[in-house]
Amino acid sequence: MTPEISIVVPVYNEEGAAASLAREIAAAFDGRDYEMIFVNDASRDSTLAELEALKAELPRLRVLTHKSNAGQSRAVRTGVLAARGPIVVTMDGDGQNPPADAPKLADALRAAPGEVALVGGRRAKRQDSAAKRYASRWANGIRKKLLNDQADDTGCGLKAFRRESFLLLPYFDHMHRYLPALMIREGYQVRFEDVGHRPRTTGASKYTNLGRLWAAFSDLAGVMWLRSRARNPGGAVEV
Repeated sequence: MTPEISIVVPVYNEEGAAASLAREIAAAFDGRDYEMIFVNDASRDSTLAELEALKAELPRLRVLTHKSNAGQSRAVRTGVLAARGPIVVTMDGDGQNPPADAPKLADALRAAPGEVALVGGRRAKRQDSAAKRYASRWANGIRKKLLNDQADDTGCGLKAFRRESFLLLPYFDHMHRYLPALMIREGYQVRFEDVGHRPRTTGASKYTNLGRLWAAFSDLAGVMWLRSRARNPGGAVEV
């Protein structure tokens, strides 16, 4: 059977958070036609075991696992490739994205015209350290100005997009931070909705501020190059 919505959650060393997050997702989408796919990116803790034990309780839960660690973007792509629904909702595995906001993004995308390929979350009240918020705001401002991607917060993991549109995008590591720019490059429109944000209660961030900034700016040059080489035919018709 083909569900209407596939929720994809990449996880890496999220013991204590992944199972409770899956239960929250099930509650948020109760009564809807959905599946949820957790992609374990070769965690070294009990994340995979906790998710496997949960499958009997949550029959809509699917668990995929990488044989070796490949990063968040690769985990998202693995989940999207396996997804059966035409609309994909992604969220971070640390539990900071409230699952209760996810149906709102999916509904906004379903109600939008076909040329809108992505509805991104925009964290209204970030529950991170001051240093992390400042670094993110600074990087987001520079990226938005250079790419003109309309996004104030590409770091928010909560997004809804059309699966077929995502599969047209070029894949590279960290591409999940550039989905609005890549969708626009492909000729689509993007929209944004305010969503909540919660403090991290388990585990630790996988990035430092410096590491995050270095990755962001090294990738930024590549995305700028991709944009400069794009040629959009405005669609195609069979004659």
